[in-house]
Amino acid sequence: MIDFSQLDRTIHEKGRLSIMTLLASRSEPWAFQDLKAQLDMSDGNLITHLRTLEKAEFIAGEKLTGDGRPQTLYLLTAAGRAAFVAYLGVLEQILGISK
Repeated sequence: MIDFSQLDRTIHEKGRLSIMTLLASRSEPWAFQDLKAQLDMSDGNLITHLRTLEKAEFIAGEKLTGDGRPQTLYLLTAAGRAAFVAYLGVLEQILGISK
């Protein structure tokens, strides 16, 4: 029997899964505006998901101010990367493709 309760509910929501996937896809941080454009989300929707992930300590945001327009950069934390890898492991088990 498949135990779907092992799926991390924080990550499993479509918007947050998309964010986690993008952040896991490269080692450099993603700017808020780049995430917004890539995911085609509204400011409000994206910030709500980012706050949820920050509260879970899966991501970290850093606000940069300087010469130009302020921007916030996001990247996965070590805990976020571990949670994402674990999430993928559960999916592999569900699909029967575990190593």
